[in-house]
Amino acid sequence: MTPPRRSSTLKRDEVVELFSRLRELNPRPTTELEYGTPFELLVAVTLSAQATDVGVNKATRRLFPVANTPAAILALGEDGLKHYISTIGLFNAKAKNVIATCRILIERYGGEVPRSREALESLPGVGRKTANVVLNTAFGEPTMAVDTHIFRVANRTGLAPGKDVRAVEDRLMKVVPAEFMQDAHHWLILHGRYVCKARKPDCPQCVIRDLCRFKDKTLPG
Repeated sequence: MTPPRRSSTLKRDEVVELFSRLRELNPRPTTELEYGTPFELLVAVTLSAQATDVGVNKATRRLFPVANTPAAILALGEDGLKHYISTIGLFNAKAKNVIATCRILIERYGGEVPRSREALESLPGVGRKTANVVLNTAFGEPTMAVDTHIFRVANRTGLAPGKDVRAVEDRLMKVVPAEFMQDAHHWLILHGRYVCKARKPDCPQCVIRDLCRFKDKTLPG
């Protein structure tokens, strides 16, 4: 007798099982970017576009002890800031955006990072993904910051297939159970970064391989 064909999209009980397993492996996931305040996180995430967290952390370890407030970074000036972040890709544009952001934070928000999506997305160099990271990680909002890792994992596994990052984000917001929402994007990013890698996913070591709908799973060895 032919076994019933599985849907290409995970069912609700499978979604619950997927996140339960990821939570068991890592009960308190968080970003790998190093930060101590919402402003430091905002700067780090802005710098992380098309750069690795490791590379950003190396730069901010030099920068933040010297300047970690909007006023202090503004006092450095664009050229002074570049001195600390020149090892990061696109550092010229990023320095310009961070300086402009610092000026806006001081003039409009009393030097504080705003807690609204609209205000965050109005800042230079801050898009929807960056705003979602800040809202979730700094302020505890149940948002979903979809990067290339989450986009890949959501599509491969059948968790939340979508043609673009916004479609995946919207689908994830619908299918991820409330109990997992706060930490979901961290689990998915880490899973994509270290297990469900782009070129050669480590399927034999994957804790959700039996749930996953990816057809081209890698074999041991």
